[in-house]
Amino acid sequence: QLQLVESGGGLVQPGGSLRLSCAASGSSLEPYVIGWFRQAPGKEREGVSLEKSSAHFASYADSVKGRFTVSRHNSNNTVYLQMDNLKPEDTAIYYCAAGTTYSWASKWFNYWGQGTQVTVSS
Repeated sequence: QLQLVESGGGLVQPGGSLRLSCAASGSSLEPYVIGWFRQAPGKEREGVSLEKSSAHFASYADSVKGRFTVSRHNSNNTVYLQMDNLKPEDTAIYYCAAGTTYSWASKWFNYWGQGTQVTVSS
């Protein structure tokens, strides 16, 4: 059974960068669509990015487009989210998820990580 673990979150100043990791175990990530989602306090979960086929296909929310980049290392069964030029409004818990359909809808993602906190503050 597929399990996902996020890491790489932390505290960063506005304009700084972080790279989040989503490490899989139990099964290969290769067949799956990988979504990154985030949830800020008091707000609904929102999609950040979608990726499949070693990032040959990738989509980004308007709020992060041009600043965030998703990539995949099949050799270690890990997907990454590179976050540059971070803003305070990026503060949230970030989750990775695996599913079978290239869609922003959470219902298509069957496997979720535990989340990692990203805080952007001066």
